Amino acid sequence: MLELAGVHTYYGVSHILFGVSLTVNEGEVVCLLGRNGAGKSTTMKSVIGLTPPRRGTITYRGEKISGLRPYVIARKGIGYVPDDRRVYADLTVGENLEVVERNRDGTGSWNKERVYEVFPKLREIESRRAGFLSGGEQQMLTIARALMINPDFLLLDEPTEGLAPLIVKLLEEQIRRVKEMGVTVLLAEQNQQVALSLADRAYIIDNGVIRYEGTIDALRADEEVRRKYLFAEG
Repeated sequence: MLELAGVHTYYGVSHILFGVSLTVNEGEVVCLLGRNGAGKSTTMKSVIGLTPPRRGTITYRGEKISGLRPYVIARKGIGYVPDDRRVYADLTVGENLEVVERNRDGTGSWNKERVYEVFPKLREIESRRAGFLSGGEQQMLTIARALMINPDFLLLDEPTEGLAPLIVKLLEEQIRRVKEMGVTVLLAEQNQQVALSLADRAYIIDNGVIRYEGTIDALRADEEVRRKYLFAEG
C-alpha cells in the first residue's frame, strides 16, 4: 500500500534520512521505532510531503507521490497526525471535526458520530474549545480529525508522547479500534510497549538509517537489537 525506496531527505543542507526503505501492506499496523532524533518524524513528513525527499521514491497504491503537495497527498487517502497536536484552539471540538470533514468518493464511513464511537470522551466535550483541552484530549481530537477526511491510511507520529499512563492505555485501545475498522497505520513511536502491542511488523531507525526490520515476535526476542537502538543512551 505504501512503499519508500531509498529515500534521502534534508533540512536545508542537513542530511537527515539516508536511503530509508520500508513497506506497509493494506490492513497492517507497522511501527517505526527509534530514539528521539532518530528520523521517525522526518520519515512521516517525507511521506505526507512536508519535507519532500531529494532522492528516492515514495509510492502509495502503486502511484508515485513523492514531490506532490501535502494537500494532494491527503486527498489520495492519507491522514496525518503530527507529533505536536495542532488543534484549532479557538474552535470547539465539534467545529475542529466539522471543518475538515471530507467524503472522498461518497462511500466514506467516517463522520462525527462514528468518531465519537471510537472516542466517546470527545462527545462529552464537544462544545469545549480545543485550546482548553488536556494533552490527552487534544491527542484524541487530532487523531479523530485526521479520520474525518475518510483516509485509507493513517500516519501517527508519536501519539503517546508526554501523556499519562492511563491516557496512553486508552489511546492504545482506540488506535486498535481504528485498525479494526479498516484503516492501515504507520506508527512512529518511542514507547516500545505500545508499539509492539499494536503493530504487525516493526522497523527501527537510528541516525536516519533503517537498522532493523522484522516481525514483532522476532523483535521481542532480539534483546540485543532493542538495547542497542531503542534504550536511551547514557
